[in-house]
Amino acid sequence: MPYTPIVATLGYVLSANGREVLMVHRNARPEDHQLGKYNGLGGKLEPHEDVVAGMRREIHEEAGIDCTAMQLRGTISWPGFGKHGEDWLGFVFRITAFTGTPFEHNPEGTLEWVALDRLHELPMWEGDRHFLPMVFDADDRPFHGVMPYRDGRMQSWRYSRI
Repeated sequence: MPYTPIVATLGYVLSANGREVLMVHRNARPEDHQLGKYNGLGGKLEPHEDVVAGMRREIHEEAGIDCTAMQLRGTISWPGFGKHGEDWLGFVFRITAFTGTPFEHNPEGTLEWVALDRLHELPMWEGDRHFLPMVFDADDRPFHGVMPYRDGRMQSWRYSRI
């Protein structure tokens, strides 16, 4: 069967000093299958968009800011990740410069600046703990990973860097 994932972006906005990252605390919608978790910003790509345009649009919609510098840090295939077992393919970005002032909240929840060294303390998807260090490390090589999920739980993680 062909792999036909939902294509999405996931972005991590760094503060001007590079010590904090803007996260959304998914606490606004009781029916949200990510309720209570912290996550980066992003969402589904629209048919007419490339991944960079999609990332910029999502950051603007979710945080009210405009990206002026960002790097593709990697891609992740998430078979079975969706609420109903849908497959997802994510393009993961680090945003290092932006204009504007971030919203305090959006329809998904509260936006919070979190110290990079405190990320591990937050409730988040189990799998995020595996790839987040590579989003912020000094290795310029992008990572490309596969992280299957079943019933809302990560099953395994493997990746390559080129």
